Amino acid sequence: MLRLDDLWVWDSWVADDGDLYHLFFLQAPRALVDPGTRHTAARVGHATSPDLVSWTYLGESFGPADSGADRFDNLAIWTGSVLHDGAQWRMFYTAVSTTGHHVYDQRIGSALSDDLQHWRRGGPDPAVRVDGRWYKTLANTPAPTEGPDLEGSSETWRDPLVFADAAGDGWHMLISARAKDAARNDDGVVAHATSSDLEHWILGEPLCAPGAGFGQLEVLQDRQIDGRWVLVFTCHPQEMTAERIARTGNYCTWSVPGPGPLGPWDIDAARPFTPEPDLFAAPLVQQRDGSWVLIGFRNLEPQGLDGFEITDPIPVTLDADGYLVAR
Repeated sequence: MLRLDDLWVWDSWVADDGDLYHLFFLQAPRALVDPGTRHTAARVGHATSPDLVSWTYLGESFGPADSGADRFDNLAIWTGSVLHDGAQWRMFYTAVSTTGHHVYDQRIGSALSDDLQHWRRGGPDPAVRVDGRWYKTLANTPAPTEGPDLEGSSETWRDPLVFADAAGDGWHMLISARAKDAARNDDGVVAHATSSDLEHWILGEPLCAPGAGFGQLEVLQDRQIDGRWVLVFTCHPQEMTAERIARTGNYCTWSVPGPGPLGPWDIDAARPFTPEPDLFAAPLVQQRDGSWVLIGFRNLEPQGLDGFEITDPIPVTLDADGYLVAR
């Protein structure tokens, strides 16, 4: 388990260098007192482990640009992913800025590293921008300035997952987004972009349809387990429709099988990971023996409890239907 006395720890992602597991996670000072304020203070922390149980905390690894810089990432850094491109490590991350619309104006950036601890920023512009032809933006779905539906109208464009094409034809990026013209809490989709060089991206239509009762498909992961593909994602119960909750319950981590890393996925058929109802933003990690585990934090904030720590590994596998279950 990873718990830090002076820092809240929440969303995380993992890179494996063949020797150590590198855990990247969002952190913010507990001195802020109110956990609800952590999102504008989020930085990326870094820890390493040989076994996903005992962690060595290495401190802050990546943070926002100087607040005086005219950049898209000068307020806070949110969830992303890390990969090795054959020459160096790359991080793709979510960012918010001090300009625009605060946390409702989300962008995707990139950074480079030789050692997974020290990162160099990419260019001055976001890696790939949201497109209002397919996705909700602040232009086509403006956020209200007050009231309960602020998050429902945000320009949700975050949690980039980047991986190589299986046939060697460049790279893919999956992004948590909202479908244009879809209803509140029923609009979560998987956006898709492609690149030949990890620098220039072409955005396309979503890889799934809205209407499954999820307002967001956060922290996307597509993994092949024992020869079968599964998509795992997170959604707050408060960001699901009443119909979805009545049908499948109040859970945070979900999975749905698919024929390959790009789906297609029938999100309406998603099932919850029931052993840990509050498990949130949980990386699916392959251990050295080939088995799979989940780690993550428990989203206990709605209950007024402190779950801001990374769990010990939870062994998982796929059931006969291809869904994620405890092993």
